[in-house]
Amino acid sequence: MTTGTFIVECPCCQAKLTVDPEVRAVIAHEEPPRKRTVADLDTAFGALGAKAAEREERFRQARASEADKGKLLDRKFQEGLKKAKDSPDPPRRPFDYE
Repeated sequence: MTTGTFIVECPCCQAKLTVDPEVRAVIAHEEPPRKRTVADLDTAFGALGAKAAEREERFRQARASEADKGKLLDRKFQEGLKKAKDSPDPPRRPFDYE
């Protein structure tokens, strides 16, 4: 550290900032030590396993809904075709509106 500079701790993230009053700017930044989110590897491994199981279940649900999507669209088409056949008036063509 050169003379005239001073170190300030950030109140938000506890990082150490080296400030030069002559330049009026931060000239160095030191990140705070990272905090662990889990206590030990067993709990971290268990959390990863739970997330993997959740992803697999969502994939199964998406695959099942995609399999049923064809049937659903076919039924909608058949219903629309039945309505069109039962309707006394034919549908208007786009150039009939002009």
